Amino acid sequence: MRRLRAGAAAVALGATALIPLTSSPALANSGDWLHTDGNRIVDAAGNEVWLTGVNWFGFNTSERMFHGLWAANIEDVTREMAERGLNIVRVPISTQLLLEWKNGQTSPNGVNEYVNPELAGKNNLQVFDYWLQLCEKYGLKVMLDVHSAEADNSGHVYPVWYKGSITTEDFYEAWEWVTERYKNNDTIIAADIKNEPHGKASETPRAKWDDSTDVDNFKHVCETAGKRILAINPNMLILCEGVEIYPKDGENWSSTNGRDYYSTWWGGNLRGVADHPVDLGPHQDQLVYSPHDYGPTVWQQPWFEGNWNKETLTTDVWRPNWLYIHEDNTAPLLIGEWGGFLDGGDNQKWMTALRSLIIEERLHHTFWALNPNSGDTGGLLGYDWMTWDEQKYAFLEAALWQDNNGRYIGLDHEVPLGGRGSTTGLSLNQYYGGAPVDPTDPTDPTDPTDPADPTDPTDPTDPTDPTDPADPTADLEVHYRNNSAATNDNQIAPGLRLVNTGSSPIDLSTVRIRYYFSNESSGSLQYACDWAQVGCSNVSASFGSLNAPGADTYLSLTLSGTLAPGSSTEIQGRIHSSNWSNFDESDDYSRGSNTDWAANPAVTAHIGSTLVWGTPPA
Repeated sequence: MRRLRAGAAAVALGATALIPLTSSPALANSGDWLHTDGNRIVDAAGNEVWLTGVNWFGFNTSERMFHGLWAANIEDVTREMAERGLNIVRVPISTQLLLEWKNGQTSPNGVNEYVNPELAGKNNLQVFDYWLQLCEKYGLKVMLDVHSAEADNSGHVYPVWYKGSITTEDFYEAWEWVTERYKNNDTIIAADIKNEPHGKASETPRAKWDDSTDVDNFKHVCETAGKRILAINPNMLILCEGVEIYPKDGENWSSTNGRDYYSTWWGGNLRGVADHPVDLGPHQDQLVYSPHDYGPTVWQQPWFEGNWNKETLTTDVWRPNWLYIHEDNTAPLLIGEWGGFLDGGDNQKWMTALRSLIIEERLHHTFWALNPNSGDTGGLLGYDWMTWDEQKYAFLEAALWQDNNGRYIGLDHEVPLGGRGSTTGLSLNQYYGGAPVDPTDPTDPTDPTDPADPTDPTDPTDPTDPTDPADPTADLEVHYRNNSAATNDNQIAPGLRLVNTGSSPIDLSTVRIRYYFSNESSGSLQYACDWAQVGCSNVSASFGSLNAPGADTYLSLTLSGTLAPGSSTEIQGRIHSSNWSNFDESDDYSRGSNTDWAANPAVTAHIGSTLVWGTPPA
């Protein structure tokens, strides 16, 4: 159950005259489209990406415009989102608004033109197009979300996608129109078909999920809308949310007794996928499932009673409702809405638990919300719409896509997140090593002819040069960094990176990485993968024993996938015992003091039975 989130309607400042509908700016397809591979979202080259963004609402409301532009400048807000690492923005809209635009009916922008002089004279559609250009400038991507049928500040509380004069066919045609308009603009990469379909057992109408073509069957509607969108733009990601209830075993949708159903958040019940998965035909690799999840300040759900924690939430709520889709490698998950107040109590406890799951499983997500006028969650911005809630942002930042130097990674291949020249963000090409060499820049670190470059093949002392006789291997290196400075605590936290220094791809399933340490704990050993470039589900861990100085135990890691020549892949994780007793790491064989990446021959790598990197303890 959800309460109304949007605050009071904005005062229209500096309203402008109605301007006729104009065509969208012509934007070239720069190849940033995404698709899915199992439970991953990848680019055209198969590189995994992580969508970590935010919601900015207003176009779905009666104002038909981003909220906050009565106080803040549109470019400032957009740039700051990108500079702070939010790589995608989920934009709620309404079917009514899309139909108005389709019919040439635009509205004055209603913004403060003193604060936003660049928007003077623009109607609401022209403002949206201008904002898309800003997103392109700053490396941001966009997801459209039909939040409600009508442009109504409380419209999201209506349970289905049709209402009044707006029919299901209108809903489909609205999606087709906006897809056609922007089909060559890969700034908009995803379509969240309908926000939070819901309805309880005894309510009419209510959204259900089965294999029928009934008017209230959201599975059929999401499937149909998705196919009609993909017929126009086969590159669009299609997001299908869940519903609110799903029949228990032996029951069916004819029951009006709530005890016959599993119930959860609006849009959060995806149990039906197990029995009735969405079928997008030849474009099945564009499908993403998108649950919503909230904490007790939104509604005191039964699972927040008594003693509860991350484990009970996972077992009782998340796994049966949606996490199983990810765990079974069926499709990716994108948590389209989560967020709330950092209250120091149960709501913060829930937020911390879900954030931990998001990071561990690398789940895609868009935080609710940027807007401070979200009544039951608050926002990332303060009520002046210009200052950031730094405590809440710091909480979220841990779940944003970053490299090991703390730079944020965008979804645009060419434009760094934050814009060209950004010092805080990277483009996909930069992150995956595909950025073109600048021949005029003698300090370009990607230029192999630069004599100052650390991988200069003409340098006989270069430790990464495969022709250097002192190099322990010409194929594979293990780099390490220490993620925990303490030498006596209950976790060992090695950061590990495999680097293919050879000229041939390496099958990662044949590689075994070994980290050697002394085990002073009295419990059974466990390894927790916090993040892996290949995905934690593709990391296998085991432990072995030996008898050597500084090591009576080793952690063995094996990954799935292929490591291309010149590429690297990283794993962040922690070793702990089942009873969380302490380790003394002061003499551990593989432990280093470096907090930046460096080659570490005390961590070994085998390909098959052959040692290819490092020296084991003896």
